[in-house]
Amino acid sequence: MVPGLYGLSRALRLRGVAEAGLYQLPPSELEVLRYVMDTPGTPLSTMARELGLQTSNASVVVRNLVARELVEREPDPDDRRSVRLLPTMNAQHGMARIESSWAELLAVALENLSPDERDKLAAAGPALASLGKALKNPLTPEASR
Repeated sequence: MVPGLYGLSRALRLRGVAEAGLYQLPPSELEVLRYVMDTPGTPLSTMARELGLQTSNASVVVRNLVARELVEREPDPDDRRSVRLLPTMNAQHGMARIESSWAELLAVALENLSPDERDKLAAAGPALASLGKALKNPLTPEASR
C-alpha cells in the first residue's frame, strides 16, 4: 500500500503543478508551503518542529518562499522576537489552480479504471482521510481503542 500511495502522491505533486502552469518548487519548499496553507499564522519555530526541520533550515526555506512571494512573515503580536507565517494571495491562487489540476487528472485517470476499481477507491476515501489524521497525531495502538 505504501509504494502505491507514494507513487500517487508524487505523480499528483509533479503533474498537478505542471498542468497548472506553475513553477515546480523543491520538495522542502512545497512541504513548508502546504503547512503554512493548512495552518496560517503558525510561528516559524512551531512549523520547523512539527515538520522535523532545524530552525536554521526552516528559515532558509521560508526566506525562499518569501522571495517567491508565496509566504509572508509577520511579527507575532505576543512576542516580537517571533514571526508568524501566512500564505500570500499568490500562494492561495496557485494552490487553487493545482487542486483544480489534481481534480482533472484524477477524473481522467479514474475513467481508465474498471467500475469495481472506482467503487473500491471511493469506499476507501474516508478511511484514507482518517489515516491521514492519525498520522498527523500518532497514537499508540492501545490509546486509540
